Amino acid sequence: MSAVVAKAPTKATKTDAKTNNKTTKTDAGNIYIGVGGWTFEPWRGVFYPDKLTQAKELSYAASKLTSIEINGTYYGSQKPESFRKWAGEVPDGFIFSLKGPRFATNRRVLAEAGDSVKRFYDSGVLELKDRLGPVLWQFAPTKKFDGADFGKFLELLPRKLDGRALRHVVEVRHDSFCVPEFVALIREHEVPVVFAEHGKYPAIADVASDFVYARLQKGNDELKTCYPPKQLDAWAKRFQDWAGGGEPDDLPKVDKTAPKKAPRDVFAYVIHEGKVRAPAGAMELIERVK
Repeated sequence: MSAVVAKAPTKATKTDAKTNNKTTKTDAGNIYIGVGGWTFEPWRGVFYPDKLTQAKELSYAASKLTSIEINGTYYGSQKPESFRKWAGEVPDGFIFSLKGPRFATNRRVLAEAGDSVKRFYDSGVLELKDRLGPVLWQFAPTKKFDGADFGKFLELLPRKLDGRALRHVVEVRHDSFCVPEFVALIREHEVPVVFAEHGKYPAIADVASDFVYARLQKGNDELKTCYPPKQLDAWAKRFQDWAGGGEPDDLPKVDKTAPKKAPRDVFAYVIHEGKVRAPAGAMELIERVK
């Protein structure tokens, strides 16, 4: 079984013989869409069938979505066998993103986070193998931008381990990051910032790397599709614009400089407070970007 990974519309398409999931090789990046985690009791009877055993929840979720953001890694270390087990329960082409540990980001001096970053990768993260996607480093809403210290943190993030290239993304939640100096810094290190659709946190749509990471946090559990159709259509188009190398023209940017046009992978997660309808919203978006 293979995950159906969406591609942005393109005229130039050819078969990529190296992929196991028959994903086409085009001039647009892949679009991965999902939710946060897979264990959530209110999803029973709404997303999960009533009689589905908990042991089968991940495989079921992975059959409907193309990515999941793992939140448990933010709170504590996981075991290598857990990563191996998760990787074995999802289809080819499915991607996990992981939250980096809070012990690395919730500190006064970020330059001192090296040991926490190392312990995280030593915990067996690479056991996810080709199911491993970006690692999300989330910062507290009280953390203010300090260019020198933040730059030191970015330098601590490994770019390659055991011959595997790694991807990192940061989520900043203080308005002091809405400055061109921050955008220049993440572009220098090729570590993008999360585009957060949120009621309080800053929304920064500046592209900084070969992938984009969005967290949609304004869903409505009173709507079966989580978002109204027009909003779903708008988000699908934005994902396709990013994947095709462009940029949406309706999202806020800090630096008006246009990045180089190039294909980008897109990782998008429907994550909001109630989250009962988050899987439905994600599935609606997957259909729209096919």
